[in-house]
Amino acid sequence: MITDLWYKNAIVYCLSVESFMDANGDGVGDFRGLMRRLDYLHGLGVTAVWLMPFQTSPGRDDGYDVADYYSVDPRYGTLGDFVEFTHAAHQRGMRVLIDLVVNHTSNQHPWFQSARSDPNSPYRDWYVWSKKKPRNANEGMVFPGVQKTTWTYDKKAGAYYFHRFYDFQPDLNTANPDVQAEILRIMGFWLQLGVSGFRMDAVPFVIAEKGADIVGPPTEHFDMLRTFREFLQWRRGDAIILAEANILPEDDMKYFGADGDRMHMMFNFQVNQSLFYALASSDTRPLAKALKATRPDYATAQWGLFLRNHDELDLGRLTPEQRQSVFDAFGPDASMQLYDRGIRRRLAPMLQGDRRRLELAYSLLLSLPGTPVLRYGDEIGMGDDLALPERQCARTPMQWSNEPQGGFSPNPKTFLPAIDAGAYGFEQVNVAEQRRDPGSLLNWMERMIRMRQETQEIGWGDVEIMDVGHKSVLALRYTWRNNTVLFLHNFHAEGQEVDFPLEPPTGEPDRLVNLLSDDHSEANDQGRHVITLEPYGYRWFRVGGLDYAFRRSEL
Repeated sequence: MITDLWYKNAIVYCLSVESFMDANGDGVGDFRGLMRRLDYLHGLGVTAVWLMPFQTSPGRDDGYDVADYYSVDPRYGTLGDFVEFTHAAHQRGMRVLIDLVVNHTSNQHPWFQSARSDPNSPYRDWYVWSKKKPRNANEGMVFPGVQKTTWTYDKKAGAYYFHRFYDFQPDLNTANPDVQAEILRIMGFWLQLGVSGFRMDAVPFVIAEKGADIVGPPTEHFDMLRTFREFLQWRRGDAIILAEANILPEDDMKYFGADGDRMHMMFNFQVNQSLFYALASSDTRPLAKALKATRPDYATAQWGLFLRNHDELDLGRLTPEQRQSVFDAFGPDASMQLYDRGIRRRLAPMLQGDRRRLELAYSLLLSLPGTPVLRYGDEIGMGDDLALPERQCARTPMQWSNEPQGGFSPNPKTFLPAIDAGAYGFEQVNVAEQRRDPGSLLNWMERMIRMRQETQEIGWGDVEIMDVGHKSVLALRYTWRNNTVLFLHNFHAEGQEVDFPLEPPTGEPDRLVNLLSDDHSEANDQGRHVITLEPYGYRWFRVGGLDYAFRRSEL
């Protein structure tokens, strides 16, 4: 049993070492640069830093093509730099999560090079082979429109190898006990160096049966997830796994475990996609349905909530009509779309830089049931560079100041070009300018994160979706330890008036205290609250008042 459920009220911040801060001037971010910015993250309110892959890699898929699991890519520093970074993070009360990419390796990995070179190699069975090209070789591609097949012929091996992703990422045979043992060794290695857990990449593919003879949906071996968790709890009792699993709600508990004994956390793709439909259509009903469908059954299970991440905004779980509504609103041009299913833009340009809608979106992220996961640069409203291919458009250097390259590096030749023109160029959008502006998005975000950390009912409490009579308004009520908080969000471009009874617990004053301003609410003579929400407006209320809440929490 996990002894410290710290992840229930964490603020997770996702970044790539490559894109955050360059300390040695080579145009590539590194761990020493990241350490220089730890106080910035601490001041923002971040409690856990999630690092995208930083191990040695050819870099053909932003590090997700790992060539050595037990290393730091020399461009980013050394293992010593990594340990110094984790120690510095811990000194500031921040935990470190790292990507665990074990569905596949790079084709340059020594394991694959050995496997393809000799049929008697001990690593031959670490991958998935077929003498003949399977009949379903042109099905199941993760990147349709870019990826042509899932089976590629290797002349040296004299056989086809399976790859769910790009052809330079051969799938590991995760059903092989030796491969499973190696995954545990990888986890143990990084735990020993100070990490507090892992974001496991592509979990459904890790546990799926693989082979040329698979017909129809592959069998998923969920016992593998229990093995990973048991090892994690044995090595470090408070370490976690955050699973990337874009699955249907009816399959959620298979990944969390019938007894809550598999994954600690999962990303809530269903809520994410329904949220963007609500932003596009002003209709919150599918979002409310998704929230109800993904309610965890165990107190230890937790959702990771996100708006945008380093991939495309996947809309594959929406109906065709809903998906088209989101495309029309946020990615109408073909250059903005990717893989026939998603939008490859950052949040700020998707919302046309509208501060009202940005605040609405982040208020939702911080108040929906689960743990918020922020993407680097979104706290200042960074934009994207659609001239860059595929997902790289949203992976540009962090914009620290209006200095050349946005203060990311003194080297004019950076790993990707910094955004230097237009409304989202670093001269207009950067940390330094927003730090000095009390009304900036960055300073607003810091205040909201602080309030989220003080409102632990969101992470721990039971949530109720209230009907306030408007499909464009989402009303959530949380109760925990005799405390109650209420959140209202108006998705409509016009103001809305909501009218509802509160029915507070016995002895509790029928009063709503606004946690973000002095716009409080007293019940009228009919015992109802009448609240006017401005266009894209939101409210965070505590029921009964702050002093009353503190007294109740001690009971």
